[in-house]
Amino acid sequence: MIVSLNLFSLIAMHNCIVICGPTASGKTRLGVLIARRCNGEIISCDSRQVYRGMDIGTGKDLAEYGNVPYHLIDIVAPAEIYTVHRYQADFSRIFAEITDRHKMPVVVGGSGLYLEAVLREYALPEVPEHAAFRTEQMQRDRESLTRELAARAPVLYKTTDLKSRKRIVRSLEIARFADPAGRQERMTQTAPALAPMVLGIAIERSLLRERIAARLTERLDAGMVDEVKRLIDAGISRERLAMFGMEYKHIARYLFGEIDYDTMVLELCRDICRLAKRQETWFRGMERRGVRIHWIKEGSFDEAITVLGGEGGMKISPV
Repeated sequence: MIVSLNLFSLIAMHNCIVICGPTASGKTRLGVLIARRCNGEIISCDSRQVYRGMDIGTGKDLAEYGNVPYHLIDIVAPAEIYTVHRYQADFSRIFAEITDRHKMPVVVGGSGLYLEAVLREYALPEVPEHAAFRTEQMQRDRESLTRELAARAPVLYKTTDLKSRKRIVRSLEIARFADPAGRQERMTQTAPALAPMVLGIAIERSLLRERIAARLTERLDAGMVDEVKRLIDAGISRERLAMFGMEYKHIARYLFGEIDYDTMVLELCRDICRLAKRQETWFRGMERRGVRIHWIKEGSFDEAITVLGGEGGMKISPV
């Protein structure tokens, strides 16, 4: 039996398909399979894959896309600051371009804040980076940052990943430096009207840990340490590297002689597993905040097809 998707029936109920889940759960592979079957193009929803020259550490895996067009990958230099607000604007533009071509946008990624910002049309102000403020705030403990955010900006507090000090500092930066006038109205006017079908990948925790460890080994063998060294040689600061995530933070510590290689690998694997848990928590929180997610078993393309067929008019045709 060959599965074919009736694109126009699917659009009748849903104008985009979303694939979310924790790191190493197989989002890209599933997204590519679905995009191929529904004449789709992929919109990446990853806060780090937007940066050029950061291929291994961010897990771009570009070879997986084959001939499927993808967007919002490799669009800015590492020295630039890419914000959620900017992602919303870029997403709106790319979404319109794909639908104008009569193709199906397939949104794939694990950056929960970015995804929820477009699905729920968060009205976030455009606030540039204040490097000195960030550097100062990153020295504080997470608990004191969280207390200040709750007191200063209760709305942002409710939509911030409170387990990420980087996200808390960014929210404090928005709360302190945002221009309070007129932001929500302008953003709402540019946001696309989304009717998404959201698929979440469910994977057993033990299997996910095994995948994370195996993938980390593969990426280290592929030259991830050299990738971080190139960024350092290009003038990217330690503080900036830390903002890119644990791969760049821990490998920089190793390159600067603060920890040995084995310790770096152990701590990096541990922190990636913690990230995966935070991602799962975020997506469950998205459900509580009103985003309907259809959970499918990891690796089950057939289950994804069944869910899409039940909700979106997908046609399954025997051959």
